Amino acid sequence: MPELPEVEVVRRGLERWVAQRTVADVEVLHPRAVRRHVAGGDDFGLRLKGHRVGTAMRRGKYLWLPIEDSGTSILAHLGMSGQLLVQPQEAPNEKHLRIRIRFADALGTELRFVDQRTFGGLSLHENTPDGLPDVIAHIARDPLDEKFDDAAFHAALRRRRTTIKRALLDQSLISGVGNIYADEALWRAKLHYERPTATFTRPRTAQLLGHVRDVMNAALAVGGTSFDSLYVNVNGESGYFERSLDAYGREDEPCRRCGTAMRRRPWMNRSSYFCPRCQRPPAVTLS
Repeated sequence: MPELPEVEVVRRGLERWVAQRTVADVEVLHPRAVRRHVAGGDDFGLRLKGHRVGTAMRRGKYLWLPIEDSGTSILAHLGMSGQLLVQPQEAPNEKHLRIRIRFADALGTELRFVDQRTFGGLSLHENTPDGLPDVIAHIARDPLDEKFDDAAFHAALRRRRTTIKRALLDQSLISGVGNIYADEALWRAKLHYERPTATFTRPRTAQLLGHVRDVMNAALAVGGTSFDSLYVNVNGESGYFERSLDAYGREDEPCRRCGTAMRRRPWMNRSSYFCPRCQRPPAVTLS
């Protein structure tokens, strides 16, 4: 699943190419693409037709398009391979095109949802008073949100009897951080992924949050991380932050800081990449 930088790149494209356009027609080409919209594809299209799309919004990894004057939003679940593409109307259909949204204007482009593995989809949800789709109201703010509360995050870390990487991936605690950027931030902070959160001081938490923000902003500047053709912006272009990764995917390569061979360890059905010299295992472990 794409992480915050990749989703923000898509959000910015939608803000530029889709906001304030009125829906003329919706074509659902695969039922799984609207499976989270329990009323089905026909209802999904009817409830959008004639309505204007607002400015694309994001919280963490979650992306949505408000539908003006309806109190609802289209929530995009990108899953493992979902793409939102703005394409010329005359462009050939993508092999895995699932949903097409046409607009009532003369701009000549349409919004397409393409998903090779069909894990993602679009769905329509009621908004909370804060303007979030109700199904993601529990998701915490992300570290690039100006309203993110650093002090509250530190206090929550201290209360949780867990380890730091688990905490960084807990979307109810801090959103938008996934496996790649957690490993990158922990490498920059010289922290082992199994360090207990109860050992964190305020300065250490502040330092880590600074590295989380730095690595995400660096990824944003180059379009995010694309390991294959699946994570792209609305114009189908891949990001290239992969070239700048210091930890993730670098098993047996020299640490860019000390030269020690980087290691990979299985972790929660994923992998953790770290430097055994710069990121020493904690002396204190959870019992």
